[in-house]
Amino acid sequence: MNGSSAGGPSPDGLEIRVDRVRCVGTGLCAAAAPGDLVLGDDGKARPRHAVATASEELTEAAEMCPTEALTVHLSATGELVAPLD
Repeated sequence: MNGSSAGGPSPDGLEIRVDRVRCVGTGLCAAAAPGDLVLGDDGKARPRHAVATASEELTEAAEMCPTEALTVHLSATGELVAPLD
């Protein structure tokens, strides 16, 4: 075995979290990372997938959120990836 299985979490997979209270639906994140984020019917950001892959666009989307409602974490550990202080 190589330590990863097809059914387990990817060690480099990312979880996108959106604080629904803080999100005001500016759409900046969805414009920056359209493959990973979309505005839902309520006008607030939602991840397109349960697990995302790392990308400059996704990091930028989290960094530019004006209300800091969007965070990106390693799915395996929960460690914060973006935004970083």
